Amino acid sequence: MIRKAFKMYLNPRCAKTYEERHQKLWPEMKEVIRSHGGHNYSIFLDEDTNVLYGYVEVESEEKWQEIAKTPINKKWWDYMAPLMRVNADNSPVQDDLRNVFYLS
Repeated sequence: MIRKAFKMYLNPRCAKTYEERHQKLWPEMKEVIRSHGGHNYSIFLDEDTNVLYGYVEVESEEKWQEIAKTPINKKWWDYMAPLMRVNADNSPVQDDLRNVFYLS
């Protein structure tokens, strides 16, 4: 299993809507995450900075990257785009974090 951590950037005053949408995550989106090897997915919010910190365990980088090509993922990006900083294709601006310590 590959452990990945990253940060994304929420727009001001969007935290409540962001959280509500994730509490009601579409079943199809859950399935595509799982079918592309995603496990133990968490997102945390720093309310002082509106920075979101994500953590996910993936089976393989290649399999995980394929999720971006799925129609349901693109639909999710479009749905979430008004709430956060995004790229031209509505994918969230995301910065990977480097692991500096791990204790199992």
